Amino acid sequence: MPIWPLFVRPVLVVLSDGATRSRRDLIELVLDEVGLSEADRAEALESGTPRAAHRIGWTLSHLTKAGWIDRVSRAHYAITATGRAWLDTNPEGIRDFSTAHRVFHPFWPTKTSTQQPAAPIAPVGVATETETETGVDPLEQIEDGVARIKADIAAELLERLRTSAPAFFEQAVIDVLIAMGYGGAEGRGKHIGGSADGGVDGVIDQDALGLDQIYVQAKRYADGNTVGREAIQAFIGALHGFGASRGVFITSSTFTRGAIEYATNVATRVVLIDGTRLAELMIKYRVGVQVQRRYDVVEIDEDFFE
Repeated sequence: MPIWPLFVRPVLVVLSDGATRSRRDLIELVLDEVGLSEADRAEALESGTPRAAHRIGWTLSHLTKAGWIDRVSRAHYAITATGRAWLDTNPEGIRDFSTAHRVFHPFWPTKTSTQQPAAPIAPVGVATETETETGVDPLEQIEDGVARIKADIAAELLERLRTSAPAFFEQAVIDVLIAMGYGGAEGRGKHIGGSADGGVDGVIDQDALGLDQIYVQAKRYADGNTVGREAIQAFIGALHGFGASRGVFITSSTFTRGAIEYATNVATRVVLIDGTRLAELMIKYRVGVQVQRRYDVVEIDEDFFE
């Protein structure tokens, strides 16, 4: 995936015919210009924004600040004489963050203080020392940092679940499913694990009368102990005993290939959730975790300036 400075020349090349283009069309043409693969085009930030489009967006922002392109109207751009002159004299474009820092530094805004001389403010997306070292812009650093924190929390969640009592684990997975929206408006779920559980550990009512139910099997296994096909077959047999046509099998470990293939091909609908996915769902739906702090990343409201 190209870093944003590598998009500087392609953006100017696409606009060099003098046409005014919308942001959406411009991004697509730039992606074609650099020959970005479908896999790279599909890569997205956690927010859902395509990573390549995000980086081109920073490029457009800084080219506009530098006066190399004009924002002719809302989200529509055209090249300027200054941008065309730079394009003609820089056939190699900008290849790294250090060069981007040097080129765009004069266009950074400044802040003044009664005690200190004016100092440049590095806007988000312009290369800083940290960005030069990591190869990503600040917003991507934030998302990458959050992803690392989530990975650490997920690992700790799994460790806690694997060392918890079986009944606690069984109730935890029911709590996750209810947090996901199963159980109807009243969040009706019941833990029925035990020696006389009939092969299921919980049942979730999808309506007030319990006419539509989801049965749950929870297996608290240590890391390395996999759930095999036999366990899935036994669970499906239990579902048939309850007259149920669907269920959810959740484990703190993983499923064997045979188990996955069997669950995929059998007529009874069984969803498998392994430990990794379980931890992800617990974080997403705030089960067993709490928000420590939030950061707001703002952008210009174009509607305000219309």
